[in-house]
Amino acid sequence: MKKYHTFTALIGCLFLLAAFLIHHIVLSKELENQTLILQSKIAALSFVAETGNVRLNRSKRVISLIDRYNSSMPLNLKLKTAMEIANASIKYDNLDIHLICATITHESGYKWDPKAVSKKGAMGLMQVMPETAKSLVQFEGIEWTTPAEILFDPVINIRLGSRYLSRLIELYETDGGLAAYNGGGKRAALWLAKNRAKGVLYEETQKFVLAVLSLYEEFRDYN
Repeated sequence: MKKYHTFTALIGCLFLLAAFLIHHIVLSKELENQTLILQSKIAALSFVAETGNVRLNRSKRVISLIDRYNSSMPLNLKLKTAMEIANASIKYDNLDIHLICATITHESGYKWDPKAVSKKGAMGLMQVMPETAKSLVQFEGIEWTTPAEILFDPVINIRLGSRYLSRLIELYETDGGLAAYNGGGKRAALWLAKNRAKGVLYEETQKFVLAVLSLYEEFRDYN
């Protein structure tokens, strides 16, 4: 009888030990999971902070360029414009703030006027045609209203213009993308197919490409 009780007690101890070990394993696993979650959150916060710093630094550089050409632009509009350009440079790998700013500078006649309109009807900072804008708004979740309401808003204008320019550069490289932005994709494709031969691009487009690339180089050195 005594042996039976001893055996029973031993079994009980083993069960308790097993339960303790299982509980310890479960706690260890939960702790490991919580640690991984915490590490993931820390990494995410670090990324957000780093991205925020990049965005802030780029915005400051854009503001310095805006001040060169339109120092009278209201501060809140200047900040929103600069932030959107910084956002676009983060969103699109083939765009940087200097290329976007170079495009805006030339397209707006060196005035950085959000309500600029060309003789052909291109509108806003990046001189986006209304027909082009209509085809792009859906990708940005923007409801089309009127050309003026959409394209005179510098944030929307930059968002649409940057998307369009990025896509063209993806198709035709940087200089070809600029050529397509000004003179159309077919002419840019032909120009590239002929190894960028003279006389293929329209004269206006040729001047546009050279002017924007010159500004691009200047802005990179300036900042």
